[in-house]
Amino acid sequence: MTAITNDDTPTASTANPPADAGGETAASRLQTPPPPAGRDAAAPSPSSAGSSAGPRPVSTRDWLGFLSMVVGMFMAILDIQIVSSSLSEIQAGLAASADEISWVQTSYLIAEVVMIPLSGMLARILSTRVLFTIAAAGFTLTSVACAFTSSIESMIVWRALQGFIGGAMIPTVFATSFSLFPPEKRAGVSVMIGLVATMAPTLGPTLGGWLTQSFSWHWLFLANVLPGIAVTSLVWTLVDVDKPNPALRKGFDFIGLGLMAAFLGSLEFVVEEGPRQDWFQDEYVAIFAVVAAVSAVGFFWRVLTYGNPIVELRAFLDRNFAIGSLYSFIIGIGLYGAVYLQPLFLARVRGLNSLQIGTIMFVTGAFQFLSAPIAGALSKKLDLRVMLAMGLCLFGTGVWLNAHLTNQSGFWELFLPQAVRGLSLMLCFIPVNTIALGTLPPEQLKNASGLYNLMRNLGGAIGLAAINTVLLERASLHMNRLGDNLNLARPLVQETLDGLATKFDGLVADPQAAAMKTLARMVEREAMVLTFNDCLLLMAGVFFAGLLLMPLVRRPGGKPAAADH
Repeated sequence: MTAITNDDTPTASTANPPADAGGETAASRLQTPPPPAGRDAAAPSPSSAGSSAGPRPVSTRDWLGFLSMVVGMFMAILDIQIVSSSLSEIQAGLAASADEISWVQTSYLIAEVVMIPLSGMLARILSTRVLFTIAAAGFTLTSVACAFTSSIESMIVWRALQGFIGGAMIPTVFATSFSLFPPEKRAGVSVMIGLVATMAPTLGPTLGGWLTQSFSWHWLFLANVLPGIAVTSLVWTLVDVDKPNPALRKGFDFIGLGLMAAFLGSLEFVVEEGPRQDWFQDEYVAIFAVVAAVSAVGFFWRVLTYGNPIVELRAFLDRNFAIGSLYSFIIGIGLYGAVYLQPLFLARVRGLNSLQIGTIMFVTGAFQFLSAPIAGALSKKLDLRVMLAMGLCLFGTGVWLNAHLTNQSGFWELFLPQAVRGLSLMLCFIPVNTIALGTLPPEQLKNASGLYNLMRNLGGAIGLAAINTVLLERASLHMNRLGDNLNLARPLVQETLDGLATKFDGLVADPQAAAMKTLARMVEREAMVLTFNDCLLLMAGVFFAGLLLMPLVRRPGGKPAAADH
């Protein structure tokens, strides 16, 4: 009998062919280990030296192709944050309302979070080369469309397409790094991927602020054009890591795809819009929450009972992958949460513009870059579990140091917390990649990489929803508590009001009213500072709590994963 392998080379095999729709039960999938050959088995291609000879040597062509893929991944991750610092300029340019402009971010995130887990199946059907080329070309074209759009409605549509198409580039790079490179080279590759994946969100506000201030918001998207053309051309020319498997199209699970899109898209909508709309008090948030819950049940049932599921959950049976994915979720909370909170504080409390905020935020990126060679060297000599524990401790410490903000906090007050956080990110990212993906068989890497990256994005989305909820609730609490102390019978309050009234005397018609208004703004500002500190303390607690799972992590073995070629 002929079995179609993951690289689509027909090989003689006595293994059973892939099960038909509905032919594999949840129990058989979750309890039976994957067979050596079958729909996901990796067999050597003619270009390989043979399975007995191990993975083929990595050539200069492979390196150049892989580096092009990394640039594409950087562009896709960067575009999540590069727009965030310039939403007000885009809002003015498109004459959009405050509620409408938020969808420029939300539409991108919803579409991307649907594509990330789907990319594993698409890579197997089309091959890594074809999928990445389509993703890079589509991302470039939709970037041009975003730059030249003239209405908020078309901007939202193009941003959704940009996120959906570009989302395929992120997990594909992770899977290729483990299937293409032997274990002795993965430390350096992990440093590069980790630096790109963590630097992109950090540099996003800085680069976005500079482009908007120096040129216009259109260049947030036009900046993708030349790199996008280069990546598309180089990946098509140089990348050759696997072969397409068109046979998988016959059993493609369109029902599962629809359920997954409804589940993840609705969930992303709920966590994005919930904090702004008072959660289930809003009709649309409540409706999409129900859709997310119902489609989630249907999705998991479909995945566990269909013979050729859109996403294979078998990888979660590997303990390291399950715990590593949870750590990816935690890192997503910190990575996106910190990049969201600090610019928000600097804009709302300090009143800085996007370029000034970007200059302060650059400290984190600089220390990430400086820590990359240190983290790479440590990953070769240190137990990765110890390294990850160090990274979690340092990140938690950096966020805790950040949780002592005042209304005068600026560059130097934020320097040390950012430096510690920047040093810690690489110590977190490099070991957790290997812990999560390093113990999986090669035939599961493409699918598992999508799930792993999905967890980081979900961590960021759910973390931001929690942060926004805390900001709203704690701000109200602190306003009430501080307001209770503004008793005019207190001498200090009366002295402050008199002093302010004296400053306004002769400048306004009613100095006393102006003094009261100024005092109210001071109270609101201090309530905001206390609220930001509460959020940062909560985030630090999440990272310290993550250390409790460390005893459950197995040390990744050194067994090489054969190239999926």
